[in-house]
Amino acid sequence: MNIVVCVKQVPDTAVERTLTAEGTLDRASLDNLINELDEYAIEEGLKIAEAQGGEVTILSMGPAKASESIRKALSMGAAKAVHVVDDGLATGVTARAALRAVRARGAARTVLAVPVAAPAAVLDLQKETDEVVTLVTPRRFHSVGEWYANFGQLTDADVLTLLAAIP
Repeated sequence: MNIVVCVKQVPDTAVERTLTAEGTLDRASLDNLINELDEYAIEEGLKIAEAQGGEVTILSMGPAKASESIRKALSMGAAKAVHVVDDGLATGVTARAALRAVRARGAARTVLAVPVAAPAAVLDLQKETDEVVTLVTPRRFHSVGEWYANFGQLTDADVLTLLAAIP
């Protein structure tokens, strides 16, 4: 049995938070950790895997810094991890590939949650998943980047460095 646990890295609420000049949460200055409920889900998944046989796979979607939480989940006993990095849905190609991979591994239910998405991508991906959740689905969608204050592009060297850091 392969138990897939979705994990989200969140800012530590026990520390003081600051805002950027634009009035948004300054995430760069914060320590991040696994969402408390996700930690419980990991623990329960590990208990089930131990009692019934199988393994736990961690699935996380987020920026490169989310790999810290993935490493913690692996240190808790998870056997594998999948880290999908996508800032939103323009075409949905990355999300579609991830959803199909998870379904192929036997996921009983999938939910895709993204911060911003093109309406056409949402309609298309509703065929691939049980539920699509978005914060913003603008009628006049041009690009994912227009919805971010800072949307710098990664170089090939950046990606290779991040991939090399994965345990």
